[in-house]
Amino acid sequence: MTRVLAIDLGGTNLRAAVHTGDIGVLVPQVREPAPASLDAFVTRVRTLAAAGEAEALGLAVPGLVEGSACRWIPNLPWLDGVDVAALFPDLRVAVGNDAQIALLAEAAQGAAKGVSDAILLAIGTGIGSAVLANGGIVAGAHGGACSFGWASADVRDHGEDRSGWLERVASGRALDALAAQIGLADSRQLIAAAKAGQLAAQTLLEVPARQLGTALAGAVGLLDPGVILVSGGLADALDVIAPPLLAALRRQLPPHLRGIELRPGKFGSRAGLVGAALAGQAGSGWRQIR
Repeated sequence: MTRVLAIDLGGTNLRAAVHTGDIGVLVPQVREPAPASLDAFVTRVRTLAAAGEAEALGLAVPGLVEGSACRWIPNLPWLDGVDVAALFPDLRVAVGNDAQIALLAEAAQGAAKGVSDAILLAIGTGIGSAVLANGGIVAGAHGGACSFGWASADVRDHGEDRSGWLERVASGRALDALAAQIGLADSRQLIAAAKAGQLAAQTLLEVPARQLGTALAGAVGLLDPGVILVSGGLADALDVIAPPLLAALRRQLPPHLRGIELRPGKFGSRAGLVGAALAGQAGSGWRQIR
């Protein structure tokens, strides 16, 4: 079996593991701050690959990837324009957007296993998203297909260069701001309060949930997925947000599409790492699952 160095690289942290066996039990063996420069990244990857005797690299990054080239990585600008395969000619390289990589994990071994069509929303600090269609993960012409964080349900919105409308109203950053309105520190406290039955917290969460549902209705209408997966911090609040989200979504859909199911991802925060291992194992064709 090919030994794969799997790396889930975020804007803040790097998590890594060498995959040699059961993908279901893969956990981070390395957790550390993200490298501050391209040179530091290259050195760290080479060190980890050598230590793990890796023959392949699977890499998830928080941004736009085309082939093996990073086109736009907002929180890691030193990766912009970098062809990862060219950096590591001695490794077989698979690199992808972190949400697409997470969907690979869920479709191959997780909550979307056996499903031909699905949407994944990874709602953390921002909103990552990906689509499974006919057993393959959709990349689009430039690798940026299905960026639902940029979906808008407000014709009055003027737009922004770094964040889409949906990210600005329903991501972790937006929920942090809502939490402050009732004296809570952040979105985690807001979610905990809502789950504990606090009416003020539940009321605040209902607005972004309905906005999510309204924006998602367009995606469901276009794609007819079998399931919508939610991962990231908001997955912990799925029992609270699902009723208003689904009510808003179904209101905008014809009867034959209203039965869409909302599920939490199986792998949670491990999805990026698990997906990176699977991508590294599959090579450049990692987006085709079945």
